[in-house]
Amino acid sequence: MIDKLNTQQRVILATVLSFLFFVGYDYLFIPKKDALQTSQNKVSSQQTHQSPATTQKEAPKTATVSPEKNLHEEKIISKIISPRFDIAIDSLGRIEQFTLKDPRYKTKTGEALKLFNESFLPRPLEIRFANTQINTEAFSNEYSADSTEVELNKTPKTITLTQKLQDLIVTKKITFYPAGNYIAKISLSKPQEYFISPGFRPDVIVDGYTFHGALIKEADDTLTLINDKDAKGEERFTGAKIAASSDRYYTTAFYNFDKGFDVAISKDENANPLIFVKGAQNFEIKGFIGAKEHKALQGIDPRLTDIIEYGFFTFVAKPVFLLLNYLHGIFGNWGWAIVVTTILIRLALYPLTYKGMVSMNKLKELSPKIKELQKKYKGEPQKLNAHMMELYKKHGANPMGGCLPILLQVPIFFAIYRVLQNASELQSAPWILWIEDLSLKDPYFILPLLMGATMFWHQRITPTNFTDPMQEKIMKFLPLIFTFFFVTFPAGLTLYWFVNNIFSIAQQYYVNSIFKKKKDIKA
Repeated sequence: MIDKLNTQQRVILATVLSFLFFVGYDYLFIPKKDALQTSQNKVSSQQTHQSPATTQKEAPKTATVSPEKNLHEEKIISKIISPRFDIAIDSLGRIEQFTLKDPRYKTKTGEALKLFNESFLPRPLEIRFANTQINTEAFSNEYSADSTEVELNKTPKTITLTQKLQDLIVTKKITFYPAGNYIAKISLSKPQEYFISPGFRPDVIVDGYTFHGALIKEADDTLTLINDKDAKGEERFTGAKIAASSDRYYTTAFYNFDKGFDVAISKDENANPLIFVKGAQNFEIKGFIGAKEHKALQGIDPRLTDIIEYGFFTFVAKPVFLLLNYLHGIFGNWGWAIVVTTILIRLALYPLTYKGMVSMNKLKELSPKIKELQKKYKGEPQKLNAHMMELYKKHGANPMGGCLPILLQVPIFFAIYRVLQNASELQSAPWILWIEDLSLKDPYFILPLLMGATMFWHQRITPTNFTDPMQEKIMKFLPLIFTFFFVTFPAGLTLYWFVNNIFSIAQQYYVNSIFKKKKDIKA
């Protein structure tokens, strides 16, 4: 049956299959949140604390903390209080917890959102020494803080943490900024090899549709992603500019765009990546913890926006997000920003789409003649193709005319799909009435049903030239198949496709009316 498809039908079918594979893979094969958490929650506070090897050939140097010493139960020695977030520093000199106070990030029970799971290690600013003896001692001796509580408003504030070991003094001087970024200066009383971590990724939203794991921006600006469960524990990066651990919307990261730093990726028992940066006797590192909001990251350093990862179609997704963000600034609502973005994209593609629709109408008019040629040259494909091309040329029909607009919309669709899945700004963003969060599915399935209905409507008024009844039946089922998939998609994505369908219907009616007038004139 596929052999009987014309060029345009093959392209449409290939596009549909690509779409179904893309979303089907996400939906069926990527592990979902519950499965991930069930596995990852096995990571306990009793895990061994290894200092990563400095090279891939070296064996990891290990140091075990006694099982009865539960590290997440370390007492809090200092707190940083700000209008946007709270930070708790524990007696091992680490950021034990980072709590977002913005109402947008509240939990379902109305509580402020905590980013770190008590069971997941390491914590941000945790140091692990290569020397086993020193490492064991470091995890058994407390830090002291020069201030037990700091209020962080409009100006940065600094706290100093000190740990006195038998033959070594460790000092962490940390300056916190209102945007959630910080600068940590580490100094040792004498040289010792050690590694410091930005921490295990936040554990808030880990689903099967978005990236969660480690992101490294290398010295040559290449982005390397290591997903949870995929870490080999041997990855090394020299001169890296960003090392970030992220879930869907939140991240904890180190960055240095001037000198860079050396990164060693370790792994836990579930092959989740653990980021460690090699330190020095006097070492400075910049960090960030919080939501991956474009505006916040750009305000700190525009290059930090690379932490927001959109997947394969990032080159399209980033401009799409910038357009959405600009329109949101005008309308003050992400839903209307999506509607206007859809219209602008359709207007940009209008000339190509118009030509495609005209070609479809011409091909429908030529359908009887095409069937005659297929009967006449049955079993002679070369002669059939030659005569069909001659027929197309004579009547100014282009069998590929309707394909280009479809192909152009594929990367745009996937880009918007990724933007709506990854943009923290759309979290808890309402549109109208029943849509309270554009990043989640429509709770009443109204938009998916409207999308399916408009897709069916558009299909009914679109000229076709099917020569096989079975092909026609298969295409008629597409609106139902798409509706099924869109039921679980973010409401924002379904809104985009629904508005796109409305625009297509209006344009198709316009083109059909032109051809009807031409027929009436001929008659």
